[in-house]
This record gives sequence, C-alpha cells and structure tokens, in this order.
Amino acid sequence: MSGNPAVSADTRARVLAAAEQLHYKVDKNASGLRRQHSRTLALLFFEDPTPDETLINPFYLSMLGSMVRACASHGYDLLISFQQLSDDWHVDYEDSRKADGIILLGYGDYLQYRPRLEALVRRGTHFVCWGNPNNSEYGFMIGSDNESGGYQATTHLIELGRQRIAFIGSVSPAYPEFLDRYLGYNRAHEEAGLLRIERLRVDAGPSEEEGRAAIAELERRGQDFDALFAVSDLAAIGAMKALQERGRRIPEDVAVVGFDDLAAAGYASPPLTTIAQDARAAGAALIEALIEQIDGQESEPRLLPVTLKVRGSSQV
Repeated sequence: MSGNPAVSADTRARVLAAAEQLHYKVDKNASGLRRQHSRTLALLFFEDPTPDETLINPFYLSMLGSMVRACASHGYDLLISFQQLSDDWHVDYEDSRKADGIILLGYGDYLQYRPRLEALVRRGTHFVCWGNPNNSEYGFMIGSDNESGGYQATTHLIELGRQRIAFIGSVSPAYPEFLDRYLGYNRAHEEAGLLRIERLRVDAGPSEEEGRAAIAELERRGQDFDALFAVSDLAAIGAMKALQERGRRIPEDVAVVGFDDLAAAGYASPPLTTIAQDARAAGAALIEALIEQIDGQESEPRLLPVTLKVRGSSQV
C-alpha cells in the first residue's frame, strides 16, 4: 500500500482489493513512526506588530491557503505556530519528530536572526525561509524579485511625469527585501536620468503608523514631492491617509505606489497601485522546496516574479 516497487503488481492488486472491501485506511501516524517520518510540516510565523492583533504579516496569511493545498496534495499535514525565541526552539519540531521540516515566515532584523539560521544549517535541519534568495548561504530561501518590483514601481511613476518621488522604507541590510526595493528605485532614477534626492527617503517599517509618520517627517523637512513609493501596502495606505488629512489630493497632487497587493490595497480610497507578489505561487514553492529537501532531492533557491497593478492612486 506504500507503493514499494519490490511488491509484484498481482500482489498489490489483491491487497488493494481486500483493503477496499474492508474499508481499510492507512494510519499515517503509525506508518510515520515506522519510517521515522511524521508526514507533518511545521509552519512557524515570526510575531509582527499588526493593528488587528494577529501578530502575523498579512502577506504571509495570504500564502496559507496554497500551502495547505500543497501539503494535502503530497500527503502532509501542516502544523502552524509562532517561532520561539529560545536558543533551541527547533528541538520541539524536527528533532522531536513533530515535523519532518520547517517553514519560517518572517524574521524581524535579519542580521540578528541570521545566527539562528546558521545553527539550523549546522544541524542539518530541513527548512526553508521566505526572504532574499541571495542570502541562501544561511539556509534555503525563496522570495520575490524585490529589486524588479522597486524598479517597476518607480518607472511607472516616472512615466507619469513625476519628478520628485519619495521613498518610504528601510534601506538597512537588516531588512534585505526592503533594501532591494530601494535598489530598484535607484536604478529607475538612473536609467531615466532623474536626480534622486536623498532627503526624500524616510526610514519606515511596514505599517500604517510608520507610513503616517513618514509623511510627518517629510513635512518637517520641508521636502516637496509629487509621488511616493512605499515598501509595503500598509505603509502606503497610512501615507495616503496622512496626505489626505493635509489636503493633498491623490493622485492629482501625489501619486502613490505600494508593495504586496494585500486585499486592503483594493479597498483603499483611492484603490492603491501596488507591486503584486504572487502569494499562491509563493506558498506552493515553499512547500515543494521543503519536501524536495526531505526526499533528498537537489533544489535551487527561487526568485519569484512580481507585477505592477495600476489602480486609482496613480491614475488621474
């Protein structure tokens, strides 16, 4: 019943017929104990500050459906929890046979988090992480093409005739995805021969509060701008609200582009132009890559494409 090739076709047919007649189903737990596999994967979220107290980045939640489907298609269950901050949190999962492998979503400050990934690599733990595939020396990573996304967003604004484009987001190596989006922003300026104004860049995290604070900071600096690219939809939405409270029209006075294509982007007022990450493909790719590791197959880091979705925040 496990598909062992040593069993003849005739014997397999007779066993399957008997199992069907008796309504027998394989006990996955018993089978897993014998094979030293749990047929379970652990999905561990990093706790992010969120306005709805879920503590989970909304983009990661949008991956969940495709991850569950991918697990089911391979005969795996999915165990969902938060990452523990103790030094040996992985012991509760693969080492104790709770899970055959681990998917890590989110990490906060990457420079502080990296030693944990290095420890998993040293132990030979099966794991994949959503992040920057260029950092795969610290474990297997899958991520979106953030540099291309930053380039597409900024090129779109330049093609609208915008000349002073603010950037809201961190450019620290501690947040490599945001840094890549900034590199794409820079490349678009260089290719267009447009001067990039450093004082139009504001460090900010991916939240509405940070987006609002960024607008206040630009106002404090006295910097005029006619467009804005934020590294997340939530920051972009917060920035739009702050601009509207100050009497700035969107997109007539300031065109705005975000990043992620969360459901909230389509319901913003006006609807938010954004760089869409393919949550469905991302979730499936993480599961496929982890199962390949567990099965001893070779697998390469994967960079997933992103696309520009133009909506009312950049259309006059």
